[in-house]
Amino acid sequence: MRQFITIATNAFMELVRQPVFLLLATASCVFEIFLATPFYFAFGDEPKLVKNSVLAVMLLAGLFSAVLSASASLAREIRSGTALAVLSKPIGRAQFLLAKYFGIIGALTLVTYINTVAALVAGRMTFDAYGETDLPAVLIFGGSVITAYALAGFSNFFLRRPFASDAVFALTIMVTLAAAIIFIFTKQQQSMGTASYVDWRMVPAAVLILFALWILAAIALACSTRLDVIATLAVCSGFFLVGLMSDYLFGRPADHGSWWGTVLYTIMPNWQNFWLADALDSGRSTFQWGYVGKAFIYASCYIGATLATAVVLFEERELS
Repeated sequence: MRQFITIATNAFMELVRQPVFLLLATASCVFEIFLATPFYFAFGDEPKLVKNSVLAVMLLAGLFSAVLSASASLAREIRSGTALAVLSKPIGRAQFLLAKYFGIIGALTLVTYINTVAALVAGRMTFDAYGETDLPAVLIFGGSVITAYALAGFSNFFLRRPFASDAVFALTIMVTLAAAIIFIFTKQQQSMGTASYVDWRMVPAAVLILFALWILAAIALACSTRLDVIATLAVCSGFFLVGLMSDYLFGRPADHGSWWGTVLYTIMPNWQNFWLADALDSGRSTFQWGYVGKAFIYASCYIGATLATAVVLFEERELS
């Protein structure tokens, strides 16, 4: 168990030290805030438009993070010979692969948390055609990002610590503090003098997206046992695009008794199960956490099957 935790922790730290991981985390959260600043003239649908957009940014950023993390954590180590050196010790391939996966989903959970905080702030900043941009919130959030980079630069210059990992952890803390300040001490006025509010229903919606990213990470890890970064990205993108149309392509034939439709509908992940942005504007005051629990069971079963396939592929992989 100690070896498993050590490998998972090293995989997590290796990923957060990647400059591209810091770039994705920063760019995605800043872009989410940017989406809440322009005038849309959406005739009262500005909150829905902003919330759908920030959740889409969260999902796409997680897709690239999952692929790059899996490739950096496994494919590169296989190519460089690091995996062979680790497996020369009394560590099984299945244990090594599963520890890598837990390190990857730890990094994905961290970047999803940062994006979720930014999404809550962006939803709080939305305004209609008669409102105006929430400049105090923009300045506070932008200042938190600059402060995080400044702290990472200070630790790198004076303490000789890695810049990227310190920046990621500082960004996590600073955006949380910025969100707390914005929620407590600022008010965003909309039309008719009403103040905007924080839509906490975006939290379970973000949790569902996190489950989808865990599935993508399992698929990317299985691909990384045999493929390189570009091929892994192509395969995961194919799974992502086809999975978005799974109900139409395979669900309808499966309902009509088609065996191939049933098989493909079972194999392909259905991303629509994890995309419930429309439920945020359905008029309900609460979000059913029971559905989140069912989605977790679905994701766990799919991840288990995918990781079993990855273990089989990795066991037959020649590392020398």
